[in-house]
Amino acid sequence: MLKQQLNFKLSQKLSPQQIQLMKLIQLPTQAFEQRVKQELEENPALDSGKEEAKDEYEEFDNSADDDYESEKIETDINVDDYLSDDEVPSYRLNTNNYSSDDEERQVPYASGTSFTQHLMGQLHTYRLDEQQMEIAEFLIGSIDDSGYLRRDLIDLLDDLAFTQNIYTDEVTLEKILKIVQNLDPSGVGARSLEECLLIQLKRKEETEAVSLAISILSTAFDHFSKKHYQKLLSKFDISEDQLRAAIDEIEHLNPKPGGSYAGNTKVVEHVIPDFEIRIRDGELELSLNGRNAPEMHVSREYTNMLKGYKEASAKSKTQKDAVMFIKQKLDAAKWFIEAIKQRQQTLFVTMNSIMNYQKEFFLTGDERNLRPMILKDIADEIGMDVSTVSRVANSKYVDTPYGTKLIKEFFSESMTNDQGEEVSTREIKKILEITIQEEDKRRPLTDDKLAKILKDKGYPIARRTVAKYREQLDVPVARLRKEI
Repeated sequence: MLKQQLNFKLSQKLSPQQIQLMKLIQLPTQAFEQRVKQELEENPALDSGKEEAKDEYEEFDNSADDDYESEKIETDINVDDYLSDDEVPSYRLNTNNYSSDDEERQVPYASGTSFTQHLMGQLHTYRLDEQQMEIAEFLIGSIDDSGYLRRDLIDLLDDLAFTQNIYTDEVTLEKILKIVQNLDPSGVGARSLEECLLIQLKRKEETEAVSLAISILSTAFDHFSKKHYQKLLSKFDISEDQLRAAIDEIEHLNPKPGGSYAGNTKVVEHVIPDFEIRIRDGELELSLNGRNAPEMHVSREYTNMLKGYKEASAKSKTQKDAVMFIKQKLDAAKWFIEAIKQRQQTLFVTMNSIMNYQKEFFLTGDERNLRPMILKDIADEIGMDVSTVSRVANSKYVDTPYGTKLIKEFFSESMTNDQGEEVSTREIKKILEITIQEEDKRRPLTDDKLAKILKDKGYPIARRTVAKYREQLDVPVARLRKEI
């Protein structure tokens, strides 16, 4: 039985040029420079500099001569097919100064020996027999970047047997581990934070505070880690001054000895601001980083080549192919120049709207003056799509009198205070942060007390919301903020 059915499908279509423009808008300054450089290398019809070529080639369009007519190229594609899982979420999931389209090219690394080589160099100054040296080297190879040996000795014994053909016992392995733990930096090779701190303390000059600190970590580490100071005072029968001195010794130790080694190779990301905001005579002044506005023009040489081919009397297959190639490059060059101008305009208009929306903040630098602002507020004001504003906000930085900020940071949801006014959640977080900074550290404020204080200040939010904001500010619970 045949069955006829009529289906309607609504799908959004974007031309390749529109997609490329969106990608250009998403690129931050450094990645944009690389993109311009790449285009200059790939398109000989595009030149950099201030000289402007005449658009003479415009009069030579494909319709002017049947001999040069080319087949029509399909320019519409389904946006859902193009924007794959690997591309769409990138500008939402990542917050950095690099685009998903920016290929990772040459990354500079610091020269020098690695952390493992640093340890190996020290190890070879010890007099060990061949098997002991192999075991010690295996242990060093099992130490992570923080300086810890994270695996149990029994597992390491199995690995030594299977991978190194070395059969030993746990007592011998423990003995050689002690040798590794004598290496610098102090605390390396520890199997736990407690052991790491104890190794460092035992290397220090023995004083009353150091001895007490060793006793605390050895017999009451749980009380110390949970800041149960009253239990420590009672257990060791000491004064608050004595406990404070011992804790001071512990707090000056390095919980990650591997991280302190200067030879560790780290890639440092340098953020290049895409905008700059300055205050002049009480007014805000916005400027776009000049590196976002390169001078470019269509090659006069290529324009003249097209004209020469057009005026030639003989029209061979080779000449026709040459004309099509030249025209394709000229069209691409003209489009790229126009796309750069649209990118500049989009960036400036978007940031200018954000600046004016958050004028009070940019004039004072006080986060409490940040207004509630979502992407749609700016998109509606400048007449652009929310996705365009998102591309600017999630990947661009602005240099302000108060430091370089990710534009995304100026966006926040709103809530209503006790006077019925809409305030930014960023404002509430700032007040919460200040309240915690000013609390009595001997009696830190619980989330319930913080909620009550905020309510008294006109911000009626629940305790669970306070806990959520506190965690977002990376502030520990009251018990762990306690000091003596």
